[in-house]
Amino acid sequence: MQHPRTSTTAPAPRPRPTRRAGRLAVFAAAITAVVGLTTLGGPAAHGADNPYERGPAPTESSIEALRGPYSVAETSVSRLAVSGFGGGTIYYPTSTADGTFGAIAVSPGYTGTQSSIAWLGPRLASQGFVVFTIDTLTTLDQPDSRGNQLLAALDYLTQRSSVRDRVDSSRLGVMGHSMGGGGSLEAAKSRPSLQAAIPLTPWNLDKTWSEIKTPTLIFGADGDTIAPIATHAEPFYTTLPSSLDRAYLELNGATHFTPNTSNTTIAKYSVSWLKRFIDNDTRYEQFLCPLPRPSLTIEEYRGNCPHTS
Repeated sequence: MQHPRTSTTAPAPRPRPTRRAGRLAVFAAAITAVVGLTTLGGPAAHGADNPYERGPAPTESSIEALRGPYSVAETSVSRLAVSGFGGGTIYYPTSTADGTFGAIAVSPGYTGTQSSIAWLGPRLASQGFVVFTIDTLTTLDQPDSRGNQLLAALDYLTQRSSVRDRVDSSRLGVMGHSMGGGGSLEAAKSRPSLQAAIPLTPWNLDKTWSEIKTPTLIFGADGDTIAPIATHAEPFYTTLPSSLDRAYLELNGATHFTPNTSNTTIAKYSVSWLKRFIDNDTRYEQFLCPLPRPSLTIEEYRGNCPHTS
């Protein structure tokens, strides 16, 4: 209960806040709350900018690791159950919490089977991709045939496979070794919608690739006597359009068959390239630009920076 003032020395009553001041206070509190949420949820906010981003922020050690952050399962695909290629093995992240993943089909080389490139399956899948290492119709198939088979494998993966619901059919890439590497160039030429191509010590009688519109990373080997870099990997790279996001990595102290066994340099830059162009994940740009310098494992690296795709 309030009492009437009885003394002139009583303290003056405090002014009541105006309606405008009250609104300002509410607005300020709202801004503070938003800033606080943004600060606490930094990585999530970054991911929201890019819906294809998968996995934690990368580090040098994370992209060189034998396994990435995702647990991986695999399923075999019989050649009797498919057409257009020779079956293979699908490696995929077991988690469905992150939604769908980009996917890559990988072809072996001349006389080779999927066992020769099998190490790439779990290594790439554990970084957040669905990976299909394939067998070809025959071990003697030429690059143009292997290119068609890579595309047939991607079509099976996205349309009929048991993991099709885990794959984003708009984010696909191809890889291959030797004639399979030449086949990955053929596939990219035939299907410009592919997001990435990685030929590994590639072999192909076609030496010019100005038609390709897919970001392409070519691995050569300084000691390759089967597909010498001077007549294969280097002209393949130099004839790609200069406006294309492209790169050439020449492995130091390597042979034509280096891609057939687990290799940290191949994995590191393949993961970075696939993440950058299939997932549009610019967190991986730091490993590609500025251009890597020569080292114990890299004889030479060429490319364009910054990337524009």
